[in-house]
Amino acid sequence: MRTDPERAILHCDCNNFYASVELLKYPELRDKPVAVAGDPEGRHGIILAKNMAAKRLGVQTAETIWQARKKCPDLILLAPHHEEYEDMSRRINAIYLEYTDQVEPFSVDESWLDVTGSRRLFGSGTEIADTLRRRIREELGVTISVGVSDNRWWAKLGSDYKKPDATTVINRENVARLLYPLPVREMLFVGGAAAEVLTRHGVTTIGQLAEVTPALLEKWLGKQGAGLHRMVHGVDDAPVRRWGEAEAVKSVGNSMTYAADLIGPEAWHAGLMPLCDSVGARLRAQRLKCRTITVQVKDTSLRVISRQHTLPLATNLTKHIFREALNILSAAWPQEKPIRLLSVTASTLVPEDEAEAAQLSFLDAVAPDDPRQAKFEQAVDAVRRRFGKSVIQPGTVVRHDE
Repeated sequence: MRTDPERAILHCDCNNFYASVELLKYPELRDKPVAVAGDPEGRHGIILAKNMAAKRLGVQTAETIWQARKKCPDLILLAPHHEEYEDMSRRINAIYLEYTDQVEPFSVDESWLDVTGSRRLFGSGTEIADTLRRRIREELGVTISVGVSDNRWWAKLGSDYKKPDATTVINRENVARLLYPLPVREMLFVGGAAAEVLTRHGVTTIGQLAEVTPALLEKWLGKQGAGLHRMVHGVDDAPVRRWGEAEAVKSVGNSMTYAADLIGPEAWHAGLMPLCDSVGARLRAQRLKCRTITVQVKDTSLRVISRQHTLPLATNLTKHIFREALNILSAAWPQEKPIRLLSVTASTLVPEDEAEAAQLSFLDAVAPDDPRQAKFEQAVDAVRRRFGKSVIQPGTVVRHDE
């Protein structure tokens, strides 16, 4: 891989996005500590976003509400409104699209822009970044921070470098001064486990990470290590996708944290079925089939295990996905042990028309591509598209209190 020094890549990141959107409705709260949080009475009582006043008092995203209130007793909590965040995201990206059609969302509040071909019209990458910050602040009432570089990785680190409402340029001349002194955990995709491994080997800063050979990083961290070596050195020639250009789907999954712990087979059925129902419907909607089913389980102590099984034949039938997921769970988890969270993921995806033609088996009640079962589930999909998802629910779920 190479990096083109002529490219101008921006990473635009909205500042305190959820909180900023909520405060447009409550301008009188702007200077008070405010956080957007899940239901304090439920098990999703965590901080989703906070404003700068709350951040200065130590409130952190993803901590529990009670932890946040220990630091800030006067913290004001607002309920999330995700449809409003989606709408604001569309409006922000519409402004980006006035400067380039290469706008690739990274999340609801982040996008990469390739403005290489826009510089003759709108100025340098830095000038375009400053223009975008001003327009979004003045026209929409929220702020963004923008990183400018010749690659996506340094642009992303640049948008994180200074907040709020700032432009940071990271290039070959200043990368050692700006990035190398930072803790290694500030590097993209270095989570707690990877940081612990690196620290054990004496790598505590991004600069020290840059000195490690790719072979050694791969030995320590597997494939992630080789990717980190490219990122820290700004090696990236992957194009920024054009707006609306979808990335190839690699997996389809769904997860759920339950209001009450699941214990025993009946509760497992009720917990797994809506996840498998969703995964199957999404596969069919995208005309995909899967060869691998993965089930992840989290218990009440937050310990997580993950188990998977590869199918002999590709499928997108909910009934078959459910049967495989239940088999995986039954083999991996004691019936008496509580379950807090389940997730079901379908991977090793193939286009529906390329999947192997399967023979109906006399040994199985439903083979992966049983045409009768397929017609039934497609009919359910059609009814739900017309009348809503809740109009038909699996009997397993309806019968179970949870």
